[in-house]
Amino acid sequence: MPTSLIRFPATGRAALLLCLGSCLLAVAPSRGQAAEPSTTEAGKGTLIQVDRIWDQAAHNAFTDLTRFQGKWYCVFREGSGHVSDDGSLRVLVSDQIDDASRWTSAAVLSNETADLRDAKITITPDQRLMLSGAGAQHDRSRFKHQSYSWFSSNGTDWSQPYPIGPRDFWLWRTTWHDGMAYSVGYATGAEADRHVRLFRSPDGKSFESLVDNLCDEGYPNESSLVFLEDDTGYCLLRRDGSPNTGLLGTSQPPYRDWDWQDLGVRIGGPHMIQIPDGRLIAAVRLYDGGARTALCWLDPEEGKLTEFLTLPSGGDTSYPGLVWHQDHLYVSYYSAHETSEIPAATAIYLAKVAIE
Repeated sequence: MPTSLIRFPATGRAALLLCLGSCLLAVAPSRGQAAEPSTTEAGKGTLIQVDRIWDQAAHNAFTDLTRFQGKWYCVFREGSGHVSDDGSLRVLVSDQIDDASRWTSAAVLSNETADLRDAKITITPDQRLMLSGAGAQHDRSRFKHQSYSWFSSNGTDWSQPYPIGPRDFWLWRTTWHDGMAYSVGYATGAEADRHVRLFRSPDGKSFESLVDNLCDEGYPNESSLVFLEDDTGYCLLRRDGSPNTGLLGTSQPPYRDWDWQDLGVRIGGPHMIQIPDGRLIAAVRLYDGGARTALCWLDPEEGKLTEFLTLPSGGDTSYPGLVWHQDHLYVSYYSAHETSEIPAATAIYLAKVAIE
């Protein structure tokens, strides 16, 4: 499938404030105010700083984040709208640690026949970057979606796209464990066939189905996997049907059998990470009291999500990336809270959070 790769020159630091009501967001980052720390029984989080790191498209969304060879990489989808035929995946790079406002564009991956969506980035066991996403086809007469992966050794030069998984299965996020890539893919075909499968791959290019029907209740879709040192696997799963509450799955090798707990909370764009002290943090969109991007403690024993910090966000928002670095949690996400435009113009943000 035709894919174009475009490189962009480095951009300098520009103005820090966004003008509400403008047709497009300003080019440069904005520094937000630190939120008051929130406290729960599990601990508190304090927002150290938040920066608007990209806003050059009309709609910038669906992020992920990693560190590779001493540099930060943030990936996301940009286009003229939340859903549009011109969706591409952009890769940003920064070698800064404490000043997260200095980012440049490393690459843009596009597809002539599909809207590329939901960029995810990870590091392979042989120390390459793996970018993945799904192509929503312009011509849907034969199929709707095809998932892809790309590979790079430097974040700038990327391989051709590799189709991964069967057509009309959206492989949401790749997680590597013990030399294998795992991904939960959800069916995008007929409504009666809405379920998720667990896939695995030795190389990130060829995925096989490990569990053909991982879950089929309540239209399950977006997900995040975490594997512990003792090989326990957790799956945070979004549902949008009836019921529409999130699920937490638990499994042991070979990960064919899963036990599910209903979290009792509606979530969107889920991602989770285990921090060095063993606790699990989930970053999700919450809906009660207004859509927002929130950080939550995830208790796998109780099957409970507890919000401990709301990031500056609102409206069209969420889809975070998570990295633990130098005793802080870094969160990429997108939001429309700094604009009054309809439809909302969204921007990409990076937050630095101190965890008790």
